[in-house]
Amino acid sequence: MLKLIVGVKGTGKTKALIEMVNAAAEKTVGSVACIEQGNKLRFDIKSAVRLLDVTEYMIDDAEALFGYIAGIYASNHDITEIFVDSALKICRDDMTAFETFVLKLEAFSNANGINLGITASTDISNIPDSLKKFI
Repeated sequence: MLKLIVGVKGTGKTKALIEMVNAAAEKTVGSVACIEQGNKLRFDIKSAVRLLDVTEYMIDDAEALFGYIAGIYASNHDITEIFVDSALKICRDDMTAFETFVLKLEAFSNANGINLGITASTDISNIPDSLKKFI
């Protein structure tokens, strides 16, 4: 399952993501990973969650982000939940690349039984129709 949380800055996307991450950490039988740009979530996310900062690994576009997520799962098949904060920003605000990224993640999620939660800071009207089913 893939969940996309969309809204302009200040609409509570990150807060909703934090709640989802912490809830997943309490109920999942596997591992939970949360990817962010920077380290703003370190005090809000439960310590049981693997918190990852993409800037430490030079992840700065959609293709690299997808590869990073696939690599995280490849190194730990116990991961059942992966969350990404500011995914559109990490994808350089390239909506076409972001659309491809999300659709690839859907296939990856379905193939591996992973739940994904992603935030994107943009007006919902900017989201392509192919991604609206995830909102």
